[in-house]
Amino acid sequence: MQLLCVHVPAFKLAVARRDRSGVPADEAAILADKPDRGRVIELDAAAHELGARAGHTVLQARAAAGGVHVLVHDAARSRAVWNDMLDALDAVTPLVDDGGEGTAYLDMRGIDGDEAQWIERALRALQGFDLPVRAAAGPNKFVARARTYAPDGAIERLPIEVLELDPRAIERLHLLGIRTLAELAHLPHGPFVRRFGKAASAWHDRARGIDPTPFRPRAHELQIDAAAYGEGSAEQEEQVIFALRVLADRVCNDLERAGKAASMVCLTFECENGDVHEIDAGFAQPTGDPRTMLDVLRAKLEGTTFASAVTGLRMQVMRLEECGALATLFGQNQADPQALAVALARLQAVTGSVPYRARTRRAPRLEGRFLYDPFTIERFDRTWHRDGSIPHHGISSNDPEVLKGGATVAPQLRLLAVREIDVRLRGNAPVTVLDKRVVDCAGPWRVDDGWFDTPTIRDEYDVLLEDGMLCRIYRQGKHWYLRGAYD
Repeated sequence: MQLLCVHVPAFKLAVARRDRSGVPADEAAILADKPDRGRVIELDAAAHELGARAGHTVLQARAAAGGVHVLVHDAARSRAVWNDMLDALDAVTPLVDDGGEGTAYLDMRGIDGDEAQWIERALRALQGFDLPVRAAAGPNKFVARARTYAPDGAIERLPIEVLELDPRAIERLHLLGIRTLAELAHLPHGPFVRRFGKAASAWHDRARGIDPTPFRPRAHELQIDAAAYGEGSAEQEEQVIFALRVLADRVCNDLERAGKAASMVCLTFECENGDVHEIDAGFAQPTGDPRTMLDVLRAKLEGTTFASAVTGLRMQVMRLEECGALATLFGQNQADPQALAVALARLQAVTGSVPYRARTRRAPRLEGRFLYDPFTIERFDRTWHRDGSIPHHGISSNDPEVLKGGATVAPQLRLLAVREIDVRLRGNAPVTVLDKRVVDCAGPWRVDDGWFDTPTIRDEYDVLLEDGMLCRIYRQGKHWYLRGAYD
């Protein structure tokens, strides 16, 4: 593996120094988490030479470094700048490993050019950020990062501080006369690890250019939301709907710029009495249309009441998908997915119950062949016949009904409440069921299930009665039961 490391020393301090004008680049500066009683997070080389250290209080750092400039860390700003830099590195390679703010690793396998050209591209991609960016290539993460501090690529002469060890460990190594990576690498591995502990094994490996840390490409994240806070309160439904319309327009504009579509959004309502309500709304197809989004949200809110006025509203996209929808040539008989989503949302608001989706599975007993899962709006892919008919899949039958267009469908078994019935036999075969003559009979099929729990042993029959009813019956012991009827 050939990795390219992009590194900004003291990144958080560099961002704060860049954003705050009036701090000369040649003067010492420290970065603290608070302006007065805070502690030092990062510092530059000049402040380190004057005696300031990470972890010092601001007062201690000022006492040690004299007139050092004190900057306050803005975590949100620092993270936003770093995310923008990671996005910019996508122009160099799509495989980027976020090593923490200020350090990124790029997998350059399959990328044209040599190391010098890769470094030039990375520095050019980050040129607009006006930060002291370094770049170097190596066979693993540690070597690539260490080479950003070694212009000639020879990392063995670097000080052991490049290992980012605990200050007390560095002090102990200095007492032993170990100050460079080469001196550390020449120590015998076993005795060194026994003296300094298990963590010392990784120190010794890195000093010898060995780093097994895997490369983990970052996932591309994009969050789109819009909020309205501190703009008064809404007591009427019309006011809430108007605010939703405004937020839907903002969100859809952001989706359009990002080339994405939303498949689910989350609404968060903050009320005057402190209550917070969250409502999720899904779409049958990912959408970036504010009108469609608003229709589903309005249907979802039907029947919802709040104990006090709404003072804050946030709309956040929970699932983003690529734009575009599959178009069908013969879709005139297909239900509109968005209309279906609105209808389901209204039914759920009126009934207050969670919808379920039925599905089948293979099982010996009929009762186990049907499952009900919570229904969620999602994209569904159907196969349509050229004449618009839908192919049906049911329990196999020897005499399926024929539909128009040539499609076939087996009679569907509708389970009924189990009840005991009277059955007359002739030669161990049913001749009358429910006092009706049996015209045809199929079976029996032995069901033997549940040996480890509650055993179920029975014989099932399909019988066609003289009045046209086709039903499923079974015998368990000496008793007969009606289980279902075919439609």
